[in-house]
Amino acid sequence: MKRIEQTFTDNRTKDETTLVAYITSGYPHLGETVGLISAAVEAGADVIELGVPFSDPLGDGPVIQATGQAALDTGTTAAATLDVVAEARAAGVEAPIVLMGYCNPFLRYGLTQLYDDARSAGVDGFVVPDLPVSEGAEWLAHAEANELGQTFFTAPGSSAERIAASAAASRGFLYVLAANGVTGVRKDLDPGLDAYLERVRAAGDTPMAVGFGISRPEHVASLHGKTDGVIVGSALLQAIGAARDAAGRRQAVTGLISSLKAATR
Repeated sequence: MKRIEQTFTDNRTKDETTLVAYITSGYPHLGETVGLISAAVEAGADVIELGVPFSDPLGDGPVIQATGQAALDTGTTAAATLDVVAEARAAGVEAPIVLMGYCNPFLRYGLTQLYDDARSAGVDGFVVPDLPVSEGAEWLAHAEANELGQTFFTAPGSSAERIAASAAASRGFLYVLAANGVTGVRKDLDPGLDAYLERVRAAGDTPMAVGFGISRPEHVASLHGKTDGVIVGSALLQAIGAARDAAGRRQAVTGLISSLKAATR
């Protein structure tokens, strides 16, 4: 978790928005994931959110669902994803890596073993979309015992009390949904987003990162000074999916991440 905290602190000092890049583990091939992570970090991604595929990802839109299913079809699991993190660390990736996944596969793994193995592999934290704060005590205890982050969520319709509870419970950063619904590329951000972000900011000092619909440099630029971080997923996975081969996929990651990072300054 210290890497996450340091990254957000350093970027605040530089007046830069922290760029979080979402990559589905095992998409399009498990053997390419480390290369895609490395390409993203080298191009300017500050944090990697590595998705553990699941068969029923209720919070994911069609792009992330499709990449997750493709990864499942090739045998990608939570254990295989931890191996990816270990390989990325061995390859010299030093940026924070957080695992994004749903309760079901993590519970099947076993929380005690999961958090212990995650720490050993070099994971910095967990993002669990279907874990409400009210049910997160055990998960948070495992995270704190292993010095890992635990990210909770807040949505535009959340009450001030719920926003405050999610912010207080989060370790590392708070995931702020830019819109209700599921993930996906959007042309424009919600016109009420600025006011919502002000409400979240008033809830405390926990770094916040905005996701759901962030896909263009102009989106990132418009959020400068209003949030600590931005999360880009569907747009990045679309770029990966449109490329013809492994080299093209790495190049696609480099191109998009570079343009997004430039907009964080």
